[in-house]
Amino acid sequence: MSSPIVTRRGAQQAKIQTRAMAMKSGSNSTAAAASSSTSGAIKSSSVGAELPKRSETLLEAKRRARNMLKNQGNTPAMQETVTDIFQTAVKSRPLVRGETALVYHQSMEQHCCRWDPKHLECPDRFNRVLDRCNELKLLDRCLPVSARLATKQEILRLHTAQHFELLEQTSEVCDDQSMEELSSRFDSIYIHPSTFQCSLLASGSTIDLVDSIITGKAQNGMAIIRPPGHHAMKAEFNGYCFFNNVALAAQHALDVHKLERILILDYDVHHGQGTQRFFYNDPRVLYFSIHRFEHGAFWPHLQESDYHAIGEGPGLGFNFNVPLNETGMGDGDYMAIFQQLLLPVAMEYQPELIIVSAGYDAALGCPEGEMQVTPAFYAHLLNPLLRLADSRVAVVLEGGYCLESLAEGAALTMRTLLGDPCPMLVEPLLPPKRSMSKSILNCIFAHRPYWRCLQLQGTYDPSELKTKDRSRELHVVERAWVGGPPPVTVYPTRDTSVQHLIPDAVVADNTARLHRLRLETILTVPAVRVCYAYNPEMMEHRNLDDLGHPEQPKRIQFIHKMHQDYQLLGRMKQLSARAATTDEICLAHSRSHVNTMRRVLGRDKEDLQAQAATYNSVYLHPATFGCATLAAGSVLQAVDSVLRGESRSAICNVRPPGHHAEPDQPHGFCIFNNVAIAAQYAIREFGLKRVLILDWDVHHGNGTQHIFESNPKVLYISVHRYENGTFFPKGPDGNYDVVGKHTGAGFNVNIPWNKKGMGDLEYALAFQQIVMPIAYEFQPELVLVSAGFDAAIGDPLGGCKVSPEGYGLFTHWLSALAGGRIIVCLEGGYNVNSISYAMTMCTKTLLGDPVPTPLLGVVALTRPPTTAFQSCLETLQCCVEVQRQYWKSLEFVGYRLPHGYQIGENNNEDFLAASLLKLNISSDDAQGAAGGPTDGDQADPGQERPSDSKPKVKQ
Repeated sequence: MSSPIVTRRGAQQAKIQTRAMAMKSGSNSTAAAASSSTSGAIKSSSVGAELPKRSETLLEAKRRARNMLKNQGNTPAMQETVTDIFQTAVKSRPLVRGETALVYHQSMEQHCCRWDPKHLECPDRFNRVLDRCNELKLLDRCLPVSARLATKQEILRLHTAQHFELLEQTSEVCDDQSMEELSSRFDSIYIHPSTFQCSLLASGSTIDLVDSIITGKAQNGMAIIRPPGHHAMKAEFNGYCFFNNVALAAQHALDVHKLERILILDYDVHHGQGTQRFFYNDPRVLYFSIHRFEHGAFWPHLQESDYHAIGEGPGLGFNFNVPLNETGMGDGDYMAIFQQLLLPVAMEYQPELIIVSAGYDAALGCPEGEMQVTPAFYAHLLNPLLRLADSRVAVVLEGGYCLESLAEGAALTMRTLLGDPCPMLVEPLLPPKRSMSKSILNCIFAHRPYWRCLQLQGTYDPSELKTKDRSRELHVVERAWVGGPPPVTVYPTRDTSVQHLIPDAVVADNTARLHRLRLETILTVPAVRVCYAYNPEMMEHRNLDDLGHPEQPKRIQFIHKMHQDYQLLGRMKQLSARAATTDEICLAHSRSHVNTMRRVLGRDKEDLQAQAATYNSVYLHPATFGCATLAAGSVLQAVDSVLRGESRSAICNVRPPGHHAEPDQPHGFCIFNNVAIAAQYAIREFGLKRVLILDWDVHHGNGTQHIFESNPKVLYISVHRYENGTFFPKGPDGNYDVVGKHTGAGFNVNIPWNKKGMGDLEYALAFQQIVMPIAYEFQPELVLVSAGFDAAIGDPLGGCKVSPEGYGLFTHWLSALAGGRIIVCLEGGYNVNSISYAMTMCTKTLLGDPVPTPLLGVVALTRPPTTAFQSCLETLQCCVEVQRQYWKSLEFVGYRLPHGYQIGENNNEDFLAASLLKLNISSDDAQGAAGGPTDGDQADPGQERPSDSKPKVKQ
C-alpha cells in the first residue's frame, strides 16, 4: 500500500502537478476536453489559471508527481517530517477524559454572623449549592478530594504573620461583643469562633484541588468552599474574606510545581483587589477581572479597579480589569467580553493552569450585583476555557447571594466540568450595552501594545477629530471617577444586607424569571456521546482515469483506521448506513440532477469521461450514484440519531464530499450536497427553525451558499481561502460582501482569506471575533459542520497551516451551541494523514478527551506579524463592517481606536496628549489609581497598602 504521507517536498511536487493539470484543463483542444475528468479535478488557485498553454516538460512533471504521490513516504526523512507536524496529535492518543475533582467540607457551614442573622454571607449559600448538585446527581460523578487545613507556612506565602496570628487568636472565642468590635475595624467582615478553622480549610482545600489537577489525578475540579477569598489582602481582612484562597493556590502552583503561566479569571461582581495586588508585578499570573465598577461608586470604590490598571514592571500588560459601569448587564454583555477580549488573550497567553474565582453575584436576582446573567449562561462562560491549559481548570467558589441563582449557576458549572453539554439558552442573547462596548474598547486600547490578538480594531489619528464629526466609528477613550463615600475608621457590622434596597416588584420579577428559566432549561442528556457514520462501500467511487486523484477512496479508509488505532470506535454508537431517497435528495437538488446522476450506472468509461468533462472538477464512476446517495443517507442517519435524543453528537466519515454541489449539477468533486440535504431534512422532519452550517473547508462552499442564500432558517458561515476570487471555486460569490438575498440577507457569512498560510491563530481569531458571536446570537437548534480538512497543515492543495488540535478546539467551541447537538461531516482534505489526525481530534473532543491546546504560533508572536496575519486582520475588519448591519453582537467591533497613545510603564497616561484628543480623562494621579503610592508617598512596593480608599460596607 502506498504511503499517505505528504511532506513539504511532496506538496511542492503536487503543486507542479496541479499547475500542469490546470494548464491542461485550460486548453481549447478537443483532445484535452475529452480527458478533462482528470485535468479538471484539481481545485487549483489562480496560478494554474494564468499559465500559458501546456508544455511537454510540465506534463512530464505531472507524471512524475503522480508517481511520487503513490510512492512517497519511503524515506526516513519524510517520516521524520510528518512526525514533527503531527507530534501533538500523536501524543494525545492515550489521553482520555479524566475525572472531575470536588472538594468541600460540611464544617464550613459553621462560619456565620452571630449578631446579624440576615447577613448575606450565610451558611445557606454553601448548603444550597450542595443540595442542588445532589438533586442533579452530580456529586456521585465527581472524584472526592479530602478537605484539609492549610498550614501556616502555606498561608505565609502571601499573607503576613501578623495577619495569620490575628485571625488565629479569634479561634473558639465566643465573646460576641469583642469579636464584633474587632470585625468593625475591617470593611465588610464578621468573625465567628469557627472562622479561623474554616478559612484554613477553604485555603487548604483549594490548594489540594489545584494539586490534584496539576498532578493529573483529575482533569479539572471545583472547590465548594467558604469563606470566600479574593478580597483578602496581604495584611488585611476584607469583603467577607480572610485568606486569599485562589491567590494562595496560584502561588503554590508557582512555587511547588514551577508553573510559568497561570490564568486567574475572576467573574465575581466585586473586584478582587486582593488577588490583583498579589500578582500585579508578576507576568507568571494573568489576572482577568470582570466586575461592577460604576466609575468607583460601587464597592470596593478603588481607582485601581478601572481598565487602566494593567500591571507594572515585568507584569505590565498582565492585569485586566473590565469595569461594568451600569447595572443590568446580562448574558450578551459577558459573551462580548469573553469573545472579544478574554479568549483571544488567553489563547495567546497559553496558560498552563486556569483558576476561576467563581462568584455568582452577577447572576440574575442577586441583590449585591443587580446584574442579569442567567444561571445556565455560567456553563457557556466556562466551556471555552475547558480546552485551554490542557484542560486543567479549577473553579473556586467566591460570592453569590441570591440562593436560587447561586445554587443553579454553581451546579451547572459543575455539570459543565463533568463534560455535559451546555444547555440551550431559553432567552435570546441581547447585544452588549453601549457602556459595555465602551469598557471593552477601553481595555483593548490599554492592552493592545502588549497583545497581538487585540490589534483587530483600526486606528485613527488625532487630526481626524478636528476634521470629522465624532461619528460612531471613532471610539473616544474615557476614564471618569465618581468614587464612594469618604473613609471611615469604624465599619458597620449590623443590618448590612442590601436586600431591602431592591424594590419588591423587581424581586418578584426576578424570582418568577428564575423559576421559569429553571423549568424551561433542558438538562437531560443522551447517554451516547457520539454516533459514527461510515460504510466502506463509499470507497467504490474512484477516478478510473487517474488513480492518484486527490479525492481518493483511502481518505475515509485512513480516517476509519486511525479511529480504530486510537480506540475510538468502541466508544461511539455505530450507525447503519442507508441510501438517501430521491425525495430526500430533492430537498436540496433538482429532480433532473438526481436523474442525471442515476444514469451513470452501467455506463462505460469513455461515456463517463465525456459526461464528467461537462462539469467543473468532477469525475464519474459506475458506482458514483450509489456512493453519493449512501453518503447523504449516512448523514441523515446521524441527524435522526441526534435529533431523536439517541446521541449527543455525530461524526460522519463519508464521501464523495458535498459542499460544492449546486442545486442542479455536481461541482468540485461533489455530487450531492450532504450537509445541505441534512439541514433541509432537519427542518422538514423535526420542525427546526434555526440550523447553523459552519464550513471550514479551505474552498468556499458555493453549492451550500446558493441553496440557502434566501433561507433565514439556515445560517451559513464559511471560512475559506479566496485570493481575491482567484482560488477555487473562483469568482465573487465567496467574498465578504455576499450576505444572502431577500429574507436570507445577513444569514450568509463569508470570511475569505486573501493570502495562503493561515493557521490556528488566524482561524481562532475568526471564530472569536465573528463566528461565535454571530452563532450565539442566532441560537441554532442544530450545528452542521462541513468539515473539510484541506486547510490543514500538510495539505497539498490548501496552502494553510491549521493543526489537528486546532480543529479539535474549534469543534469544542461549536459544541457549546444547540445543546451540544453537532454533526461533523467530512468534506475535502487531500493529505490522508492530515485529515485522519484532524478528524480524530474532532472525535476525541466530542468524546470529552483532553485534546492538547494548539500553540497558535507562540514563537511567531515574538516576531513581526506575518503577511498572513496582517491579511487576516484586514479580512476580519471587512467582514465585521458588513455583517454588523445584520448582527447586533458585532455592532461595536468596527470602532477605531486612537493611534499613538498608550498607557505607559507607570500606568500614567500622557494626559497632555490625551487632551489634544479631547479625551475625557480625569487628572487624578494614575499611579495611585493603580494601587501604587500617591504623591509624596514612599511606599515599599512589597508592603500592603491599607484599604483607606474603600470606606463603605460591601454592596
